[in-house]
Amino acid sequence: MKAIIGGTGIDKDKRFLDGTEHIVTRYGEAYYTVLDDIVYLPRHSPGHSVPPHMINYKANVQALVDLGVDSVISIYAVGSITRRLSPGRFGLVKDFIDLAFSRANTFYDGSTREVRHVPFVEPFDRKLGALFARTAVESGYSLAVDSVYITTNGPRLETPAEIVAYRNLGADIVGMTLGTEAALLKEAGIRNAAVAYSINWAAGLDAEGISFLEDESIERLVGEIMSIAVKTLSKL
Repeated sequence: MKAIIGGTGIDKDKRFLDGTEHIVTRYGEAYYTVLDDIVYLPRHSPGHSVPPHMINYKANVQALVDLGVDSVISIYAVGSITRRLSPGRFGLVKDFIDLAFSRANTFYDGSTREVRHVPFVEPFDRKLGALFARTAVESGYSLAVDSVYITTNGPRLETPAEIVAYRNLGADIVGMTLGTEAALLKEAGIRNAAVAYSINWAAGLDAEGISFLEDESIERLVGEIMSIAVKTLSKL
């Protein structure tokens, strides 16, 4: 099976809400829906009820394993640090920096006798990402590529000084969930293409402070990304 993981904005799509099912994994509960052989998993649980630093990422990823999912398109709302991915645009994430802390971010945590060090030279599946990009172009959309995502712990937003530091580290976009989720998907052996869409300039980069895109602009982006994601997975 194939899956789409959605968070802020994306999880308002009715496919994440209609007929929600519940599964109990060895790491806890997870929620999902299935439509036309695609699993839709809201990472923050139904109703966006769990903040990023408290998400049970291991349960979410284990649920996909238990459901037989082998390929995922994961979608993230982000803030822009550079113009590589500016507000109102979406694109593929090439790499990430993980600054989150105090999270269960590995399956190899001493609870089993196995010890593994999973390579992350390619954090995301190149072929699946290329298929998403090709499908976007075929559908008439342009997208950014090669963005570097920096993961903060949350739930607070970042300070201007932090954003300057993150830019100096090489980050293009900032969010609170990708680093943890991507690591677990990689460990689980699930192919993953990460798609980010920007809804604001990060702290210190907007004269108005923090101003987010209007709801209808976010809805448009969500619709475009979901359409491309479904078309992409249907080709596998």
